[in-house]
Amino acid sequence: MVAVRRGRREAGRREERPSPDARSNRHPPKGTVMSAHTSSRHRILRGALAVALVTGMSGVLMGCSDTESSAAKASAGQGAADASGDKRLADLAQKAADKGSLGVIVRVDRGSGAPVEIARQAAWTKDDHRLAVDDQFRVGSNTKTVTATLVLQLVAEHRVGLDDRVEKWLPGLVKGGADITVRMLLNHTSGLGDFLLTPEFLPSLTGRERRTWRPEDLLAITPEQDPPAEPGEKYSYSNANYAALGLILEKATGRGLAELIEQKITKPLGMKDSFLATNADWSAGKRHVTGYEPDAERLKDILSPTVDLPEGVGFVGPARPGSNIDTTGIDPSWAGAAGAMVSTAQDWQRFLTALMSGELLPEAQMEQMRTTVSAPEEGGGYGLGLMKAHTSCGTVWGHTGGLPGYSSEVYTDAGGHRSVAVLTNTNFGIKEKAAATANKALVEAAVCRMLGKPLSSERPSE
Repeated sequence: MVAVRRGRREAGRREERPSPDARSNRHPPKGTVMSAHTSSRHRILRGALAVALVTGMSGVLMGCSDTESSAAKASAGQGAADASGDKRLADLAQKAADKGSLGVIVRVDRGSGAPVEIARQAAWTKDDHRLAVDDQFRVGSNTKTVTATLVLQLVAEHRVGLDDRVEKWLPGLVKGGADITVRMLLNHTSGLGDFLLTPEFLPSLTGRERRTWRPEDLLAITPEQDPPAEPGEKYSYSNANYAALGLILEKATGRGLAELIEQKITKPLGMKDSFLATNADWSAGKRHVTGYEPDAERLKDILSPTVDLPEGVGFVGPARPGSNIDTTGIDPSWAGAAGAMVSTAQDWQRFLTALMSGELLPEAQMEQMRTTVSAPEEGGGYGLGLMKAHTSCGTVWGHTGGLPGYSSEVYTDAGGHRSVAVLTNTNFGIKEKAAATANKALVEAAVCRMLGKPLSSERPSE
């Protein structure tokens, strides 16, 4: 989630609601907060890349003496294979929704032809909102890639240095800032802990407390890593790193983060449905996804392997069928540069493919962004605001995001030619066994579809 963890999305308007059938504008009642005692701190709330893709090459087409006939047959065969793959993906999306993902948006762009666009949801959720592929969504920690892009643009302009000490930019604001560099913030090797599950912040995370958090306030309550680590010693994901980067961006440019994102990223790329949330509101007149989380009892069961939650502790919001809570009203603005972006599948794919194809950064800065440190929990490595994940179908680049009610995974191939987005309107809900299994199968299939690789079950018999 933003790391609630993946950790991001972590910036809006809400007087008018996008669709009359959506119930996401209901005011959540007060409730209790989650315990700060947990060994899985920042990983609990984000949607991680946990796919074990199975490789397999399709069978070689038999030769034919008539070249034109052979080409026609190959084209027809490919068309049938594509249709079969798309149907399988749609079936997996519906299965994931029914097994606990509740609502799923899948968008696969293979670089040519029409993209595959799928929206599926559990039947009862249609009473709240009819899901559509172009609905706005809180993309959580995917925001970190935008923040890193902005920083690297300043690096290219020689206005910020990757080896600049944080103390130079934010004197007195970051513990140990004299030994932490901008690069360490970007690749999560700073040694900073995370503020997410601190007693001071938990009421805001769960929706019990409505408070406007400044990045300076979040840095002030950020604890040391547990166990402690020296700056540059090891990778450990923390939203505090990107809270600091947001402040550095504003100090270096003299402009607010939301303005920078609009001027440097969303406006040039035509991302008309994307913005940095500054409160719980959504764009007036736009449709948005309703987010859900398990109620207190289910949440306690989900977290029981790592956290012994007191009875009744959970997220705040209107009760929904299946022991779920509508978390759409929880304010995500605290996430700022770490995860407060609102976007759509198409908009975010547009950003990521533009980045990976070299439209937003010079070659030197792209090389810096792609230079990774070992991050096994991310499925490979972590660069500067960018994840590199090794899968059986190939290597993908991108990020993941998670906030209460929202989990997302967006990836491209190495050159930014193909992209895939899987958006799910629950985060903790996909930690339950059946939901996790179905969600993993869906992401697996979507990534393989994007890369043009069949799943093992799709390979012809030998």
